[in-house]
Amino acid sequence: MEPEPITSAAILSFLQRLGERWEAPSTLYLLGGGALCLLGNPRETRDLDYAVKVAPEILSRFQETASRLAGEMQLDLEEVPLGEFVPLPPEAEQRRRFVGRFGQLDVYIFDPYSMALSKIARGFESDLDDVMFMLGRDLIEFSELERYFQAVLPKAAKLDIDLREFRQYFEEIRRRHSRS
Repeated sequence: MEPEPITSAAILSFLQRLGERWEAPSTLYLLGGGALCLLGNPRETRDLDYAVKVAPEILSRFQETASRLAGEMQLDLEEVPLGEFVPLPPEAEQRRRFVGRFGQLDVYIFDPYSMALSKIARGFESDLDDVMFMLGRDLIEFSELERYFQAVLPKAAKLDIDLREFRQYFEEIRRRHSRS
């Protein structure tokens, strides 16, 4: 059985409850469809991708706490290691967007350009639609996206990204953007 779509209200409820259960100062980054949901993307998502910065000695405790709560709330929660699917463009961390403080947990939407590049690298139609959503809402600018694309391109092959497809998907975004 496929999980229900996640709403922004469900994400905020999860963050509130997680903040009540988690006692150590930590930083949580939301990525992917869940992050875009909070930014107003109408496309449904069924999972909540995140990355966390906590002291290494308490990482497993955080993962257990978050996973247990996600299970209680019937959310599909997935930890995503930053920079393992697409190289991070320069100053990615500086472009994060603050969502809120939930107890000791500072929550951000991770760099929209990094998310756009990872979606372009994957290249599903829904991913390309997500990039167009970000461009349409001025969450990213095409000229900056192109600059970051060029910056990560030399490192992309090291992460098993097919460079021909990566370029092809980027050119598709260029075509769609020029028509909009």
